[in-house]
Amino acid sequence: MPARRRLTLVSIAALAGTVGLASAKVSSHGASQVAGPVSVTVNQGAVVGRVPPGYLGLSIEYWSFESSAGRHPTAVDPILVQLVRNLRQGRSMVFRIAGGSTDVTWWPVPGYKRPGGVNYDLSSGRLGVMRAFAAQAGVRLMLGLNLAANSPALAAAEARAIVKGIGRSRIYALELGNEPELYGNPAFPLYTTKSGKPVMARQPPYDLGGYIRDFARFGAGLPRLPLAGPASNGADWLGNNLSQFISSAPRLGVVTMHRYPLQACFVDPKAPNYPTIPRLLAPSASVGQAQAAIPFIAAAHAHHLPYAIDEINSISCGAPPGMTNSFAMALWALDTLFAHAKAGVDIMNIHTWQGAIYRLFRFYKTPSRWQATIEPEYYGLMMFSRAAPPGSQLLGTSSGSQVIRAWATRAPDRKVRIVLINTDTKHAHAASVHVSGAPVPASLKRLLAPSASASTGVTLGGQSFATPTYTGLLTGAPLTTPIGASAGAYSVSLPAASAAMLTLG
Repeated sequence: MPARRRLTLVSIAALAGTVGLASAKVSSHGASQVAGPVSVTVNQGAVVGRVPPGYLGLSIEYWSFESSAGRHPTAVDPILVQLVRNLRQGRSMVFRIAGGSTDVTWWPVPGYKRPGGVNYDLSSGRLGVMRAFAAQAGVRLMLGLNLAANSPALAAAEARAIVKGIGRSRIYALELGNEPELYGNPAFPLYTTKSGKPVMARQPPYDLGGYIRDFARFGAGLPRLPLAGPASNGADWLGNNLSQFISSAPRLGVVTMHRYPLQACFVDPKAPNYPTIPRLLAPSASVGQAQAAIPFIAAAHAHHLPYAIDEINSISCGAPPGMTNSFAMALWALDTLFAHAKAGVDIMNIHTWQGAIYRLFRFYKTPSRWQATIEPEYYGLMMFSRAAPPGSQLLGTSSGSQVIRAWATRAPDRKVRIVLINTDTKHAHAASVHVSGAPVPASLKRLLAPSASASTGVTLGGQSFATPTYTGLLTGAPLTTPIGASAGAYSVSLPAASAAMLTLG
């Protein structure tokens, strides 16, 4: 949901053989007892999906991009550039600048009054920073265009300025509006007058038909670039009519939707989608969300268009009591990325902004240099990027436990990587991993934190980001544990609320 609408530890008993070494290294992150064992099976002969080359992307609000990247095209924040490169790993990436800020942003046009609710002006300097960032980070941009102001002329002027300031080659698509299902909802006014009167973006009822008409009306005057939409978080609003929108939308180049499994506003704390750590780590918040997207994915693919969830994170509508930016979000993101790749999603843009409970990073500019704090969820994105190199196939897996999620990939280098996620926040588990084919030597890397609720102390393969970081690079000696198969299976200990990546070969 857009920004303006968001209101004790005991060692694990060592297992036999080489796993005992791995367990000893993670004892400070353990739990009161080891549950299990859990049997995990990986079938190398069953390809159940793929990870598209440009699958993992990021999304950020217009104003937050400026506070993250800087104000000068010749001095773009090098830490942000490096953090993006960490996730790209040589692959393509779509970086989205949009969100709630889409409909409060404009390109000032002489002779036109500033639209109601608009509080952010694009300028040649700000667009120059976007252009320089895209070139340095090696990404293409998806940019939001103001639809709420209901002026095709202003939207066209904004689009022309974006094309001129950034260049066509660095633009992936232009996205018309943001979450139009809220345009006619009195609970989400575009702005409030000085007298206290709420003003909506459109008069209710504003339905999909109204958006389809607006998309065609606005699209006719825009530069000849791919368009993106419907940028909606409202599955009920769309109903079964996504195909109707796709068929009616001129120059539609990518179908975009939003997803937040948990919601902090207008929800009873007892409701299953009210934010808590157990609910965030439940299958419904990751695998369940992916399964719900399958009909929409099928509609896009039936029209030979990519399907992007171009705004996704854990919690919409603010920061509820008791929830913090925690390590649980890293485990959720890791599981969610695999689940949606299996479902067939082509692009996943993980959303962030400086004040969000789920932010990925925070940046500060001193007179001499940039510095940043890296939040837990970013580590989950990094593990996914390492576990699913460009061109990876997803292999069939099964787990004997609901709390142990298992994902496997085979990369073009033929290496098989198996990710095990322990979503049990209280107990460690022992996993016995059976992989079809002859056993081969393997290595183990872990994603760890003191607890699911921890906001600091996160490590990936024994490394972490300095606080603050001045480089955007992991520090410390990497920790990779060799592991062999016994009786045809790899034994892996999984501390409570942790993940591990087993690389074969």
